[in-house]
Amino acid sequence: MVQVPRRPAFADSALVRLLARWNEAEVRAPAASTAERLSQWLAWTDAIALSTVLNAPVARAKAVAGTPDDECTRVRDGLAKTIREDSLYANVDDDPATTTMVDFAPYRLRYLARQQAMEAGVGPLRAKLRAALAARSPQMAKLATVDAVMEQALVAREHSLLATVPAMLEKRFKGLRQAALPAPDGAETDATPMAWLPVFHQDIRDLLLAELDFRFQPVDGLLEALRSS
Repeated sequence: MVQVPRRPAFADSALVRLLARWNEAEVRAPAASTAERLSQWLAWTDAIALSTVLNAPVARAKAVAGTPDDECTRVRDGLAKTIREDSLYANVDDDPATTTMVDFAPYRLRYLARQQAMEAGVGPLRAKLRAALAARSPQMAKLATVDAVMEQALVAREHSLLATVPAMLEKRFKGLRQAALPAPDGAETDATPMAWLPVFHQDIRDLLLAELDFRFQPVDGLLEALRSS
């Protein structure tokens, strides 16, 4: 039997928990099962393709030298380092006049660039892991084919959902900036005018790292299957 590596439960995603905390929302596990939720995402053509793969005879595996395990670590660590050390999240001007002048546009562009870098890194790794799995055994070859079908079926939906994250980040940005504005009654505050910006910088790092973990979940699942085969 081919067992497809699964992602953690919906409520266990660090990405979802972080966005929910910003919006003061409670994250609850969906009442529907994973299979029922997937059926809502898959088109009938996807279901046919998946059924064809699962019911097809097991193919003979071709030998492939080596595994991409080290490459996965290198790519993931490289992406994480770029996020943590980004100079855009390090500069803070303490001039009170700049509190309302800070614009979200550079952060949006940088976030989109980081998302593109993640996509460019994860896709080839996933393909290499499937090739390595296919070389292990006929059963693992079928698992690799199932993963390829699932990726093709879900990529558009996943891309659409992740495309909404920058808008949520902008809402967080505006909320922090608004809360830092002087009180209408002129009351003084002990907080420095730009104290909110380092908080936002840490938020954007946390969000990007959480998205990186989310995008690497299929890679981690395939790696687990590869190590246990």
